[in-house]
Amino acid sequence: MEREPGPGGARRALGRLVEAVLASRGEANAVFDILAVLQSEDQEEVQEAVHACSRLFGALLARGELFVGQLPSEEMVMAGSQGATRKYKVWMRHRYHSCCNSLGELLAHPSFQVKELALSTLMKFVQLEGEHPLEKPKWEGNYLFPRQLFKLVVEGLLSSEEDRSLLLSQFREYLEHDDIRYHTMQAAADTVARVTDGRPEVPLIFWNNAFTLLSSMSLPRQEGDLSSFYVKHVELSDKWKVVHLKEHRKAFQLMWLGFLKHQLPLRICKKVLVIMHDAILPYLAQPSLMIDFLTRAYDIGGAISLLALNGLFILIHKHNLEYPDFYRKLYGLLDPSVFHVKYRARFFHLADLFLSSSHLPAYLVAAFAKRLARLALTAPPEALLMVLPFICNLLRRHPACRVLMHRPRGPELDADPYDPGEEDPAQSRALESSLWELQALQRHYHPEVSKAASVINQALSVPEVSIAPLLELTAFEIFEQDLKKGPESVPLEFIPAQGLLGRQDDLCAQHFTLS
Repeated sequence: MEREPGPGGARRALGRLVEAVLASRGEANAVFDILAVLQSEDQEEVQEAVHACSRLFGALLARGELFVGQLPSEEMVMAGSQGATRKYKVWMRHRYHSCCNSLGELLAHPSFQVKELALSTLMKFVQLEGEHPLEKPKWEGNYLFPRQLFKLVVEGLLSSEEDRSLLLSQFREYLEHDDIRYHTMQAAADTVARVTDGRPEVPLIFWNNAFTLLSSMSLPRQEGDLSSFYVKHVELSDKWKVVHLKEHRKAFQLMWLGFLKHQLPLRICKKVLVIMHDAILPYLAQPSLMIDFLTRAYDIGGAISLLALNGLFILIHKHNLEYPDFYRKLYGLLDPSVFHVKYRARFFHLADLFLSSSHLPAYLVAAFAKRLARLALTAPPEALLMVLPFICNLLRRHPACRVLMHRPRGPELDADPYDPGEEDPAQSRALESSLWELQALQRHYHPEVSKAASVINQALSVPEVSIAPLLELTAFEIFEQDLKKGPESVPLEFIPAQGLLGRQDDLCAQHFTLS
């Protein structure tokens, strides 16, 4: 291809080549010149070549000048005795295939503008190929979608070498269409299976890209047929799976189960657990299938276990999941770090829900109250202002545990029968102990903490104290609240001063006088 001088030279030269190919089949070999520019090192030339390919093959698809059916090899057709028209269509279909592969490679181009243009062009071809299928229907009314071409797009997005989060954010707009979302879920599941098959270690970049794409899927909550299609159809058939929400739920479930069955990096595991309760479980066909992943995460410990509580809570309360050791493991999560983790508010909100049932045995509630009281001795003030009402609420709900308030403390710490090292709350002997820790906290240096701990000195009020406003309380907010308090009049001495030198019998007044 001869390029003209000037910034628009490549555009004009490519434009003439496109017009020539579309005008005459005798100029078909000019396609090679257009495709060659896709490999150029000049960014602007590559962009102009992508635009040219978009115009050329978009027109050829619309005009039906590409071979339809199982594509035979180029050498066999050219050497055969078929007609010139069939040879032309097969030949041009191979050039279209080469163009799509080149566009797929451009999804890894250093320039984001080129990546974005290659993505939009491929998606244009997906739409045109869907409207003008390059495969023959197996029966009348058969649903056709360019799966191979679309799989090329999804594989380009799920790179193992480069972070594609920015390009994935551009792709998100296509996921608003029901058919694109459905086929993305299928293609993503296939790509994850292919990339992880037989590989001892999968790059973190791939997991990040996969999670970014998977977490972008959001299905409608209401049952009903789907009709927002990217590929336009004259009529939608009720026999097509793609128009039914239950089929979308199945694809969504297979996609996530295929992703979560692998040994994910901890940071990806955390991200999944954060969105599990509101972005994954509500859309699954069978939410109970997530129990394996959630129990594995719950057994890891630390922040991962705290995050797994949300999903487990939904499965236990809404899907009747049986988890015999749940409260024992919840009890084991209570350690000093629970007051300092990022997800403290979420944990105590869920713990409050789990311990709200009136059917819990008294020994279990007493063990939680005692464990929290013991941890409170070393907790920061912002956590104490939430934990102390939390403990008092437990005593309000379960009157059998109020014996912890009224039993006198032992003369020494060693006299406390409670065993803080016992993992089983049933064996901790908490119900034989007392909440002397709350009496100790009545001497806390922060007046608000001391006031909150003094509640046990009186009869507990019947209504519970809402801990919701206290869950997110921070040290900075406590400091700001103290600054906003008005000054209080504090007596500095009991006998008011009489004059500058004090009282008459004062020692200074005997030796000094004002003159």
